[in-house]
Amino acid sequence: MQISEYVSLGHPDKVADYISEYILDRLLEQDPKTRYALEVQVKDNIVTLGGEITTNATMNVKKWVREAVESIGYTKEYAEKWGVENTLNASELHIHTHISEQSNDIAQGVNADGWGDQGIMFGMAVNNPDTDYMPKDYYLAKKLGQTLFDSGLGGLDIKTQVVVDNDEVKKVIVAIPLLGEDKSAVENKVREVISGDYELIVNGTGKYVKHSSMGDCGTTGRKLAVDFYGGNCNIGGGSPWTKDGTKADLALNLVARKIALDYVKNYNIPYVKCGIGCCIGRKEIDITLWDEHFNEIVSSTQELTPSDLIETFELNKPIFADLCRNGLFSKIK
Repeated sequence: MQISEYVSLGHPDKVADYISEYILDRLLEQDPKTRYALEVQVKDNIVTLGGEITTNATMNVKKWVREAVESIGYTKEYAEKWGVENTLNASELHIHTHISEQSNDIAQGVNADGWGDQGIMFGMAVNNPDTDYMPKDYYLAKKLGQTLFDSGLGGLDIKTQVVVDNDEVKKVIVAIPLLGEDKSAVENKVREVISGDYELIVNGTGKYVKHSSMGDCGTTGRKLAVDFYGGNCNIGGGSPWTKDGTKADLALNLVARKIALDYVKNYNIPYVKCGIGCCIGRKEIDITLWDEHFNEIVSSTQELTPSDLIETFELNKPIFADLCRNGLFSKIK
């Protein structure tokens, strides 16, 4: 049995991710060589930012935070509809910043085109183009979550979960804010997206009105299973969000997915998992591939630098807010 969940951009953890990525885009528009590691926490209408930024760009962080939250849909009008006590409101934000420059100890390795941190990263692909080469449970949870978010049904803070057994959908769970509406419109939309004979649960507690950071605390990097492969693969490194392209948590997680995807396509095998290890300040990475039975396919050590992957994946351009909105691997085909 396989189980995956997905959360919409309006979920408080993803709001935190998106704020950081939105700020990174504004900096990269001015300075493509920006070094960036900025964490965000959102509780009620209070946003706290902490981390390291080295850039020649002019920063207007508080303005950008408000723009990011508003672009998700948490506007004054939205708050008036749901009740100011029930949802995040871009016009009422209180923003606190704690930002310094990148450590000189780290910078000396990055300046030599070495990796900005050490770690282990994992990628995977399954041989099914109908699910974008992702596991079926993850693909459907993501598709359903994004469809509901874009549909205008209910509120912005949505979670979906899909259970698959022997390639059949067995259960679908949805949490979506509703203002006393009948759940039938949501249930009908779910059935449009996911066909089959399965158990469907919408709002398991029976009521869901207070949402966003008013009902929870949002923190960057807390939805890694959502960002990667659901319940189907190891998750390596830290958050891919909040980072520039010199960070392994971002760039090497992208390349791990790309290597696994290319191998599945080129060799027409059912499943590949890719593991990568790197050392801070060094260029060499260790790569291993496994099949669906966890047998090693091949392993090697290669020199692959941040500058190589920044060019390959365009990580010096303002693409990060879109990646956060559409999915970390949305540009890898």
